[in-house]
Amino acid sequence: MEIFGFENYRVNSGVRVGVILGLVVGSVLLVGCGSGEADTEVTAEATATEVALAAAPATWTPEPTETVAPTNTAVPTNTREQPTETPEPTATNTPKPTATDTPEPTATELPPTETPLPLPTSPPAAPPTLPPEPVLGVNLIPNGSFEEGHYNQDGVPELQLPNRWRLEWDEGPTGVGNASWDNYVRPEVRVLSTAFLPPEEHPLYIYNGQHTLKAFKGSGAVSLRLLTDVTLEPGTYVIEAKMFADIVQDFENNQKVWASDPSSAEFHFIVGDGGTVWTWQNFGQINVHNWTFTVDELKTMTVGIALRGRYALSNNGWFIDDLSLRRIE
Repeated sequence: MEIFGFENYRVNSGVRVGVILGLVVGSVLLVGCGSGEADTEVTAEATATEVALAAAPATWTPEPTETVAPTNTAVPTNTREQPTETPEPTATNTPKPTATDTPEPTATELPPTETPLPLPTSPPAAPPTLPPEPVLGVNLIPNGSFEEGHYNQDGVPELQLPNRWRLEWDEGPTGVGNASWDNYVRPEVRVLSTAFLPPEEHPLYIYNGQHTLKAFKGSGAVSLRLLTDVTLEPGTYVIEAKMFADIVQDFENNQKVWASDPSSAEFHFIVGDGGTVWTWQNFGQINVHNWTFTVDELKTMTVGIALRGRYALSNNGWFIDDLSLRRIE
């Protein structure tokens, strides 16, 4: 459709031009019908304006020739659901490594060049209990409880020994000092029965039977050995000795003051050519000593105990009883 030389405009643009021309024609008709000077001026002014607008070139931008019809498709918004086919990874799907994912080597893991030890499949068994006390044979020491009589060794009354026992002792310097009392002297020995001891002292000094052996020396250092002989077959043996260490440093109000130096009383076993080393004893109480040894062939040997008090105290003394030597069966 062509109107006044305008081409290729949309239909609505032609309508607008027609309206403007209609207004111009209407204005001319009004001029012809009007009367009065004032109406003529207003009409002339309006006509001139409308003509100017109609003659002015168009200033709008033409829209596209194809009009896209609106559809019902909704514009995307922030509330659109995320696709479910490819969910975003979460912390639970890709956890970070932890200490439990890559454990440190343990003590049971060995270098690759070594053969690993088998791991236990159950808790380790409890440590074995101590074995029961060994079965011991008869006492092989002759007259070990001093119940079989006594005699005076070398005819000396101060050396009263149980039958089948003998005494050895040292005389000379103790090695402790150079004073006159730093010398060993001969000890005294007595076999005492319950009749010579107060009843309250029996448990302290007598451990088997009715007798005990007392070895002592007042104000003198002593070193002595109480010995006997036994014949032993091959096997393992236990020798045991019991004694009360009566080591008195002084007397106060008729009460004993025990030695203050722990080395004041010493002990060791004698078995053949060997035995144990010197050990300290506890003063004012019963000491029990034992030692296990083995014999390889049938032999007769000397066994016994050695006692030593190196200081010239008010009393270096021991009450000895119940010596034994038994084979482990």
